[in-house]
Amino acid sequence: MIVLLLCGLKGRTQPSIAREWNELLLFAIENDFARPTVHARNLFHVSAAMYDAWAVYDSLADTYLLGKTVHNYHCRLEQFPVPADRRRAQEEAISFAAYRLIQHRFQRAPGREDIFTLINRRMRDKGYDRFNTSADYRCGPAEMGNYIAQCYIRYGLQDGANESEGYADTYYKPVNPPLEVAGSLFPANTDLNRWQPLQLREIIDQSGNPLAGNVQSALTHEWGRVLPFSMQASDKVVYEREGNAYTVYHDPGSPLWLEPGQPDSVNALWRWNHLLVAVWSSHLDPRDGVFWDISPASLGNVTVYPQDFASLPDFYDLLEGGDIGQGHPLNPATGRPYTPQIVPRGDYARVLAEFWADGPNSLTPPGHWFEIWNYANDHPAMQRRFRGQGPVLDQLAWDVKSYFALGGAMHDGAIAAWGVKGWYDTSRPITAIRGMASLGQSSDPSLPGYHPSGLPLLPGYCELIAPGDPLAGAAGEHVGKLKLRAWLGNGRITNPRSQTAGVGWVLATAWEPYQRPSFVSPPFAGYVSGHSTYSRAAAEVLTAFTGDPYFPGGMGEFSCPRNEFLVFEDGPSVNLRLQWATYRDAADQCSLSRIWGSIHPPMDDIAGRWMGTIIGQQALAFAEQYFEKEVQPPPAIAGLRAFPNPTHCWVEIQFPWEGSLQGQVYGRDGRLLRQTELVFADQRSLLSLQGLPAGLYYLVGRDGEGKVHFSHEIVRTD
Repeated sequence: MIVLLLCGLKGRTQPSIAREWNELLLFAIENDFARPTVHARNLFHVSAAMYDAWAVYDSLADTYLLGKTVHNYHCRLEQFPVPADRRRAQEEAISFAAYRLIQHRFQRAPGREDIFTLINRRMRDKGYDRFNTSADYRCGPAEMGNYIAQCYIRYGLQDGANESEGYADTYYKPVNPPLEVAGSLFPANTDLNRWQPLQLREIIDQSGNPLAGNVQSALTHEWGRVLPFSMQASDKVVYEREGNAYTVYHDPGSPLWLEPGQPDSVNALWRWNHLLVAVWSSHLDPRDGVFWDISPASLGNVTVYPQDFASLPDFYDLLEGGDIGQGHPLNPATGRPYTPQIVPRGDYARVLAEFWADGPNSLTPPGHWFEIWNYANDHPAMQRRFRGQGPVLDQLAWDVKSYFALGGAMHDGAIAAWGVKGWYDTSRPITAIRGMASLGQSSDPSLPGYHPSGLPLLPGYCELIAPGDPLAGAAGEHVGKLKLRAWLGNGRITNPRSQTAGVGWVLATAWEPYQRPSFVSPPFAGYVSGHSTYSRAAAEVLTAFTGDPYFPGGMGEFSCPRNEFLVFEDGPSVNLRLQWATYRDAADQCSLSRIWGSIHPPMDDIAGRWMGTIIGQQALAFAEQYFEKEVQPPPAIAGLRAFPNPTHCWVEIQFPWEGSLQGQVYGRDGRLLRQTELVFADQRSLLSLQGLPAGLYYLVGRDGEGKVHFSHEIVRTD
């Protein structure tokens, strides 16, 4: 597990029971297969279960799944004894709920023995009887926790994730043949727009687990069908390909495509996106003499983002790297300028690529953001006021509420990003760059190897191989082909503890991403970047939840000791610290890391940031409604008729009133679902229930001063 360090931190306060179980969940994720979508779901379900276990014994909060119907799954809850010691009950219920859910979800994890040893020990140390499997919640908090876990387990078996079959896709198939990474031949009939599995000598996932075979298997391209947290039916569109449905939430629109036969202007921006990835690969050598100030004084504080793909070249620096961020003039917590930190750009870029890639013991990006949040919470300057206002929350309430919101955002981010990936099914840079290079150069028809869909020439970065070039080959077989100035690849490294590959000229059709040789590129489509989506969603949640865009104390840090941090080559060459003034700065840094790591072009990144911004804000607003119970509608008032009732669509309201009233439709859980103006003529008005699922609702009529004039139950049928 990555440990985040903060200068001057003298130990954290006693962690809440929710924090303890969150850290156990993160340990379990580290010791399972690296599946970002699956673990976003695990983080959400465990966080929501802990929230329900807390809320059910809280006098003000409302539960999420417990006692509710969510996506047509009902978790029944009847009357139960309220314990005298509510806090003790909450802690016990949280422990049993988290324990049972982790036990269920990680029963097939490669590290399950270590996981189970740890969670069993935690139950024993807390004095809880882990052999108590009763789910009769009337008996006490332990049984309540078991029951809550049971509800989430059953809900998860019908939520579209295909958990019972190991989360396998049921119909998605890659259209391209595998690409052999170790060679330089590019497979014929490859569609450069579509995702291509890689053929490797061995495959080891981001958590260090060896996988069967040597050709990548597609991972969760159908995840868009999984039931979300806060995203609504109005946020989605369902597409169809070859008779199969692909659900997409918050559709960012079509990516850029390479369109053979079209004018050069049509394809230029697509080629630029992938050329930038190749150029940034040339930044991965700390010996190139380029030094940057990587402190918040110079980096971060991006205030304007591209609104369309045409604006990407103005946002990203093609040759030097980075974006348009100008840094922050002052640390708002100290009132002083941030201290500059001058390091080799090559060290900064390499550390970014590995830190945010989260290997080799991966928490996956969703788990990484939970760890960042835990780190921020340990700072003594953290003010535990929701949205920065109101009373200070106790540690447990703060943790369960924030985990619930953050988990919901990560879950929705996974569904949205992978829904887009499954439908648009775009290639990774290794396919696009090697594929274009195999066609030739697209800059000058008078030069050798011209092809309108080839790589653009760029002196110093992408050039033709001339006779006598070291890359020309023994018989000159590569003369006229393309070479890239880039990271020289894993083949240059025999001892990662003491060697670096460096940067130099490579045959373009053999170019490698800056990744481990057993991983190279993820086993799923590119557009949109999951890292960018997750990170921006998390940053939006944490910014709004705390009411402060800045990390406590004005800065968060991660320490990278010289020659100790990097994994698949030696480095960094100096001690450095990744530093972020704000949560959004950290998210933006994560997004750039995927370009330096040769995993995404800019179009994948910025579209993920667009989506993540919406998802994070939506998730917190949705979670917030559960933090305090809605006032239940008053009892029915005489003088009102509503028919037909039950109704399929419309209901006519008869009430002795002339003019308008505000009509409010509440769900069974007391949440306000719809608000509309009821205009009465001849003491009659019409109310539409279109868009609401079948079920029982409460209709309330209020005047302009909020006074209730009627209330009535209405049943909507299918």
